[in-house]
Amino acid sequence: MAEKNTYEVECCEEHVVHSELLQKVNEKMPKEEEISDLSDLFKIFGDSTRLKILFVLFESEVCVCDLAEILNMTQSAISHQLKVLKQSKLVSNRREGKSIFYSLADDHVRSIIAQGRDHVEED
Repeated sequence: MAEKNTYEVECCEEHVVHSELLQKVNEKMPKEEEISDLSDLFKIFGDSTRLKILFVLFESEVCVCDLAEILNMTQSAISHQLKVLKQSKLVSNRREGKSIFYSLADDHVRSIIAQGRDHVEED
């Protein structure tokens, strides 16, 4: 006997539309622009280098030189990823002399990643 794939999606046996439920859902559905913005935000978290940078910034504010050293990457590669993170309002920076220090923009970043980690660690 063949084992059933536990990830197989089951479908309804007959087509029945539940109008009241659909109306309730449609009233709560965010506008297309908001969905697009949210999708773009989650794409930012889809890059392992950007996630590594964020994990470093969880611990401390650091300059580009430090990030490059910690992640064993060039400053140019780090700067490119920081630009994406800054444009997405996930990191902020400040100048101190000739150095630029980066930090998390706010605690939302930590919360988003913490919830993602909780999800992937579920049994």
